[in-house]
Amino acid sequence: MHPNAEIVAKALLDLGATGAIVELPDSARTAQAAAEQLGCEVGAIANSLVFDADGSPLLVMTSGAHRVDTVKVAALVGAAKVRRASPEFVREATGQPIGGVAPVGHPEPIRTLVDVWLDKHDKVWAAGGHPHTVFPTSYGELLRITGGTPAEVE
Repeated sequence: MHPNAEIVAKALLDLGATGAIVELPDSARTAQAAAEQLGCEVGAIANSLVFDADGSPLLVMTSGAHRVDTVKVAALVGAAKVRRASPEFVREATGQPIGGVAPVGHPEPIRTLVDVWLDKHDKVWAAGGHPHTVFPTSYGELLRITGGTPAEVE
């Protein structure tokens, strides 16, 4: 298992999460690619998107079927500007590459919003720290393990 996935697996265990890391045969850098490999709806993929909110990292866990409205998210978190973070910013904040960012296992906790749309699925899949790894979870568990805030982000 990739070292990043091992860090995420340990974090999941420490947090009492129910799902285990699954290694995929191909990269799942997009929600569509992950859904195709897992045989689920794209909306059941919990995308981990890191944004730069006035210079601070903000993790938005959104349904793979949605696009994040950065103006709406800025208003939700009280930021003047929220924009997509650069790959370097993402790696510095999470220790993980874009396309594999997990909701946990970061060097420091990151403020997190969790898309309420994910609650429509009994099981959702989140990245496991590397583009070839994912783990099953639920909306409620995502909220708990991330300390996230439910939000409408679309």
